Amino acid sequence: MARNEEKAQSMLNRFIAMKNEEKRKPKERRPYLASECRDLADADRWRGEILREIGVKVAEIQNEGLGEHRLRDLNDEINKLLRERVHWERRIVELGGPNYTRNSAKMTDLEGNIIDVPNPSGRGPGYRYFGAAKKLPGVRELFEKPPEMRKRRTRYDIYKRIDASYYGYRDDEDGILEKLEASAEKEMRERAEAEWWKTEQIRREAKNAVKSGEVMTVEPTTKEILFEEVEDVVEEERRERERDEMERSIQQEFVAHVPLPDQREIERMVLEKKKVELLSKYTSDLLVEEQKEVMDMLNVQR
Repeated sequence: MARNEEKAQSMLNRFIAMKNEEKRKPKERRPYLASECRDLADADRWRGEILREIGVKVAEIQNEGLGEHRLRDLNDEINKLLRERVHWERRIVELGGPNYTRNSAKMTDLEGNIIDVPNPSGRGPGYRYFGAAKKLPGVRELFEKPPEMRKRRTRYDIYKRIDASYYGYRDDEDGILEKLEASAEKEMRERAEAEWWKTEQIRREAKNAVKSGEVMTVEPTTKEILFEEVEDVVEEERRERERDEMERSIQQEFVAHVPLPDQREIERMVLEKKKVELLSKYTSDLLVEEQKEVMDMLNVQR
């Protein structure tokens, strides 16, 4: 019994739906060309319909399990709807409506960053990729940023970074070097003062001894300094002695294999050379005069 009631109820529902469809106006189809629309309200309604279709397809294309072919088809359909939306927005402006193209969406990469790629795929200007279509083979490379090439610094760039701190002129400004050198400076100062006191003590003792005329006793500190001075003198004398011996050995080792002229022989050779030069100059002058006389005689005969 219940089965028959269910059948009757379903038939009633279908009958009521059919009657409602008959009462409704026939469903309008969106014009193929936006220029065929003459009403601003209708153009705005068709634009809203296109935006709803785009939203449905963009939500569908986020699923990576649809397959490569389905993703590519969905992406093509979305781009087709986007181009159609642009036509309707332009038509709305022509009919006196608002300009929707001012706040158009920008293209983004896989991380959501806005990029400026006017024609990334070669399929015409303004072609875009959405959702999982960005990860398809051959498309991912379009959105990947090329690795930054490290530019090699030139000699000019290196010299441009050189300042006073490079040459160590600002080492004292940080205060670190001053702390490190404080202990060494203290030791050097104490050593210099000790040496000065030693020499001053020797000078005073020597002065007192000269005034009194007594024999001065050498104290350990004085003996040490005097010994150092004597050692320096001895070392200098030893170097001079070695230098003289070296010169003497060089002179002794020199052997003359040919007879060397003495001072008189050298003077005689120089005098002979001067005589030869004077004679050659005198003979050359005589030859020039004879040639002139011959030329004059020939000229007179002519």
